[in-house]
Amino acid sequence: MWILVLILIGVALFGLAAGYFYNRNIQKKIERGELTEAPEIVEVDSECCGQHQICEKESLLAAVSKQIEYYDDEELDRFKGHASDSYTAEEIDEFREILFSMKEEEVAGWSRSLQLRGIELPDELKDELFLIVGERRFH
Repeated sequence: MWILVLILIGVALFGLAAGYFYNRNIQKKIERGELTEAPEIVEVDSECCGQHQICEKESLLAAVSKQIEYYDDEELDRFKGHASDSYTAEEIDEFREILFSMKEEEVAGWSRSLQLRGIELPDELKDELFLIVGERRFH
């Protein structure tokens, strides 16, 4: 029991020390003119869609329009309210076929359209989407 308490205290002290040195480093950079001000704290959205490569684009799209746009995918409306981890292999292939027929710049809009329609992407497709967008973006 005492070992756990000591470990917890050690972790807390380490966190405090790391925070102190981080803040001191930022302050030194401001004094040297490398930074004009301390970086702002960014809060992570707890409702992340799992499509990390396009979340930023989606948030911009969300601010622009709440209008649903269809990408020749009206048949996916039957999956409204369907959990992302409960699709069959055939249903996943339907999503995959639509995704692979799109242009790269349409993917964020399509994902936003699905969200507005209450349709969750299959979990397996989120991984593929990350790989596709990541490969196009970084290669």
